[in-house]
Amino acid sequence: MIDISAGRGPRQLLRWLPLALIPVLLLASTYPGQFRVPAHYWLLAVAAGVVFLAGARWPLAVSIVLSVLAVPMLRTPAWGASGLVPYLGSVALVDVVARTHQRAVVAVSTVCWAAAVVLGRIGIHDTSVGRAATLLEAATYVGLPLLLGLYLRGQRDLAQNLRMRAADAETRTRLDERAAMARELHDVVAHHMSSIILRISVAGRVVREADPRLVAVLDDVRGTATDALSDIRRFLAALRDPEFGTVSLVEADAVVTEVTAALTRARAAGFTVEADIDTELGTLDAMSRLTLLRLVQESLTNVMKHADRGVPVRFRIGKRDNGIGVEVVSGGREAATPPGHGIVGMRERVALAGGTLSVGADAGHWVVRAWLPDAVRGVDA
Repeated sequence: MIDISAGRGPRQLLRWLPLALIPVLLLASTYPGQFRVPAHYWLLAVAAGVVFLAGARWPLAVSIVLSVLAVPMLRTPAWGASGLVPYLGSVALVDVVARTHQRAVVAVSTVCWAAAVVLGRIGIHDTSVGRAATLLEAATYVGLPLLLGLYLRGQRDLAQNLRMRAADAETRTRLDERAAMARELHDVVAHHMSSIILRISVAGRVVREADPRLVAVLDDVRGTATDALSDIRRFLAALRDPEFGTVSLVEADAVVTEVTAALTRARAAGFTVEADIDTELGTLDAMSRLTLLRLVQESLTNVMKHADRGVPVRFRIGKRDNGIGVEVVSGGREAATPPGHGIVGMRERVALAGGTLSVGADAGHWVVRAWLPDAVRGVDA
């Protein structure tokens, strides 16, 4: 198969160059009273320039046509620069050889151009070695373009091979980095989380007969740590997967459950939460599901850190504008508290998912509003 992409871009402009130069060459070979380029030579030469323009799409056909046009031009006595026009066929041969690995295509183009040179030059020489000279010219006018085309094809293949190697090396580097991250998460974070869960479980058994409120707090901490360890394990599986997107970090039916658990933790911290959750969350993709859950968790974490416990928290998730809207309204936040990394991370997550996010004070409350697009609804809308 011939690579037609090689004719795109700036190279396409070069195809107009012969058509622009041919009239100049023919005019430069016209000497009043001495030599004039014949009218049929003008027609053949201009036709060759026009045909050459189509070489980007049909290189083999253009090569054959130029070879045919070259025969009468080579048979016509040419003076000066006008004699260069027939050899546009050699340029077409270079183009064919450089752009395909099909031997049959290269052979057809080469044979046609060689036949054109032989038919066009035979009988021109008046010496006894005329036939030998014709064969030598044919070998030169065909061999050099053939070698040049092979060289250009080799350079193109080499460049493509180098690009593929560079892409493979970059992919391997990323996989190695992700594997290293996975090892660190497993050996350090996951190990410490498992230790925390074990110690809290032991503490819960020791103080089981103590204040029930203390036992409830320990059970809540153990549950939170267990959930965090599950998230880490899912993240480890994603890091070790060559196709990062194939691992769903949050299952579709688990989103509402995880959100409800986050609300329960906020209520356990002493907050009154008025929740309105639409359990039909549409067809969010894996990234949007994860983004939704992290938005809720980060927003409620900020509520527990900064909000006034005496002010009820209004929480809502529901369909809005071909997507899913999230709103968290809590009591006043300290004005001097600068935005932390959590809000920055929320903005980055929402931007990657193609949604919108607004965070800030509003009438004495701290308001977080986000919108995530529903993939299917967004396409159908």
